[in-house]
Amino acid sequence: MIRTLAALALLAGGAATAEPALRYSGETTRYGHLVLGKSFNWTTLHVGQEELTLSPPLVFEDTAPRLFDMSWDGAPDASTVVAHDRRGAALRVYDLSGELGPHATTPFIGRSHRWLAPVGGADFDGDGRPDYAYVETPHIGGILRIWTLRDGTLVQIASRFGLSNHRIGEDFISGGVRDCGAGPEIVTADARWREILVSRLEDGEIRFDPLGLPADPEGFARAMACTAAG
Repeated sequence: MIRTLAALALLAGGAATAEPALRYSGETTRYGHLVLGKSFNWTTLHVGQEELTLSPPLVFEDTAPRLFDMSWDGAPDASTVVAHDRRGAALRVYDLSGELGPHATTPFIGRSHRWLAPVGGADFDGDGRPDYAYVETPHIGGILRIWTLRDGTLVQIASRFGLSNHRIGEDFISGGVRDCGAGPEIVTADARWREILVSRLEDGEIRFDPLGLPADPEGFARAMACTAAG
């Protein structure tokens, strides 16, 4: 059984060290859905000096793993996108505080060659616990979905059709989570990539407004820097 380094080793006085470095490796062509501008996906997640390798039919179909304390225990977790050759993609959270293994996974989309693009995490509903957002099928009518962790299970708390944060062939995901002083907001494009939208979770529903910016790199940079607050 592979074990990770302690996710937050303690220094004298109780201060935490730097967070563990995350990366993927192990190029594979066993899953032919290639939307990220390269001819392969990944098999292995690295956390510091430790690693975890997926067995077929799973791959990591992702730009990079991300640190986020989804379990709200003071130690970071790793959020990743895994894909199954018949069931498509799912968001998978890995616990980095002890044994390196899956902590929770959303349902797979349910069909091969269907992907999701992570947005990021924040307390979107104001209940004091972290949530996580992604856009499902951002290339064919994106659905923004927000999830929270309850009793070890990822539970969807809201969704909204008509948004996107990735275009086929790009090796990056656009937008993300920002806070311009009024709480966390989600920055995406509309589904046709004409303009940038900012979404908020209010009373259990996702509501979005246009920022008056084009859906291009400069527009996203301004939106994320809060120079266009909406």
